[in-house]
Amino acid sequence: MFTSNPFAELSASIPPAVMQTYVVIMIVLVVAGTLIDVVHKGSAKYFFDNWRKSKGKGSRQVGGGELMSIAVKTGLVDVLTSGEFCNARRRLAHLLTMYGFVIYVVTTAVMVFAYPTPATPTPAIVPQLWWLGGLMACLGGYWFWFFIRVDVAAEGNSPFRVVRADLFILSLLASVTLGLIWAFLQARGSSGANVLFGLYIIASTVLFGSVLWSKFSHMFFKPAAAFENRVSHAIGSRSNLPAPVDKPETFGSARERPQHY
Repeated sequence: MFTSNPFAELSASIPPAVMQTYVVIMIVLVVAGTLIDVVHKGSAKYFFDNWRKSKGKGSRQVGGGELMSIAVKTGLVDVLTSGEFCNARRRLAHLLTMYGFVIYVVTTAVMVFAYPTPATPTPAIVPQLWWLGGLMACLGGYWFWFFIRVDVAAEGNSPFRVVRADLFILSLLASVTLGLIWAFLQARGSSGANVLFGLYIIASTVLFGSVLWSKFSHMFFKPAAAFENRVSHAIGSRSNLPAPVDKPETFGSARERPQHY
């Protein structure tokens, strides 16, 4: 089960071209939704306006070498290791979900495009990574949803309380969970596999098609905002974001670090 390509097995009933077209459409929806979100909310305009204001208020200038160093630090700390989270549990949950989802999505595309039928044997490592990525995303996502969310962990609200801002995490968890269950049932030859596949497609369509209304596009904005924040601190200008984790701002007392849940 963990070494077989579930999408190749599906090719007996659904042509590979249909699956590949669906994946392309989902990519287009993400790109279009992100661009529309940028224009609609004025994110890019706000970013560049804030960048110009920060440069004007700065007490020093940074050269190209320092900018490159800041960009590398942003990539390593803020993007790859989610350094903006001071809460260790939330940071770990975020990393599990992020890396799990990336592995899951990439291996899905590899299996659909490179090994669409059983006639082209899929290397065992690809479906194994697909399962690993999916399980990582579920572990991090459900851990966050039931135990780490601010309104649950700090405010005592029910974990089943749902608001619009939860659309991204819920559709992500639904898509990955239903995908794994479908693959499991298909490997066992269960008649319910087709039903689960239909639900999997619906959840995936909601996930990738709701970028304009969910927090999906935030993953593209956060690196730019983190970079601008670090540059602002480097030139001595005040940023709208908290200080980078390697130089945290204090509040209350000099020994007290900000807590992010």
